[in-house]
Amino acid sequence: MGEKTIALNRKARYEFSIDETFEAGLVLTGTEIKSIRAGKVNLSDAYARVEHDEAWLIGADIAPWAQGNRSNHEPKRMRKLLLHRRQIDELMGRAKAKGQTIVPLRLYLTERGRAKVELGLARGKQLHDRRRTIAERDARRDVARELADATRGR
Repeated sequence: MGEKTIALNRKARYEFSIDETFEAGLVLTGTEIKSIRAGKVNLSDAYARVEHDEAWLIGADIAPWAQGNRSNHEPKRMRKLLLHRRQIDELMGRAKAKGQTIVPLRLYLTERGRAKVELGLARGKQLHDRRRTIAERDARRDVARELADATRGR
């Protein structure tokens, strides 16, 4: 079966160049995991930060569970990330030294039903880099279209 991707942060791949990726678990409440399993997650404005030797996911929007009661969760609360001490130290050091930021790339469920987030150590792209990315994507699309037309005999 494998992993089931719940949410992708497509904006992160467009605005940042990803140098390295990490996998982290999330500390969630019961209604949050139910909303995640229902696919009610938005990562577009989210980022991660290391504060007081702990990693936190900030700005991730997990919608309140529809059948929840008064103990339903706050949609945009800070959520603790589960990382090893050496991973937190490495993230903190590299983010400060090189001026990089930590962005969530995707949120997925493992085979055992655990929610995990893939984090990327990223550097912001300049406007000309974004234009180059768009041009490369358009060129790949044109080549694929021409190849498909050639195989169909047009």
